[in-house]
Amino acid sequence: MDFARRLYQRFSSLVHELAKFGSIGAVAFLLDTGLLNLFNVVFGFGPLTSKVIATTISTTFAYAGNRFWTFRHREQSGLRREYFLFFLLNGIALLFGMLTIGFATYTLNLHDALSFNIANIVGVGLGTLFRYWSYKKWVFLEATDPIPVELPEGGVKQDR
Repeated sequence: MDFARRLYQRFSSLVHELAKFGSIGAVAFLLDTGLLNLFNVVFGFGPLTSKVIATTISTTFAYAGNRFWTFRHREQSGLRREYFLFFLLNGIALLFGMLTIGFATYTLNLHDALSFNIANIVGVGLGTLFRYWSYKKWVFLEATDPIPVELPEGGVKQDR
C-alpha cells in the first residue's frame, strides 16, 4: 500500500494533467466528429473539406480548454504565440486525419459512413499522441517560477 501511495504522489500531477487533457480532448472529439458528419453527410462538402472545417472549430474549443484548464499551471508565453503554435501543431495533427480519411475514401474506395468515421477515429488517435507531446514541448511551457496557489498571508500590500 505504501508503494502505491508513493507512486501516486510521484505521478499525481501527470495523472491529473492527462485526465484534464483527455476530458477536453473527448469533448473536442465529439464536436469534431459531429461537425465532420454534419458537413460531409448533411451539407455534402466532401470528406476532406469537412475535416478541415470541423477540425478548425474543435481546435478553437480545445485551445481554450487546454490553456485555461489543463495547462493553466504552466507559464503563459503570450496568447498570440501560444495560439499560433497551437494551430500550427494542430495543422500537422490534422494531416493524420486527412491521410487516413483520404486513404479510406480514395485509395480503398470506401464511401460509407462507418468507414469514414473509423478512418477519422484512427486519424484523431494518431494526432492526439502528437498533440499531447507537442503542446507540452512547445506551446504550454513548464513554469520557471512556481505559480502561487493562493495569496500570501497578509493579503496584498498597498503603497501609499
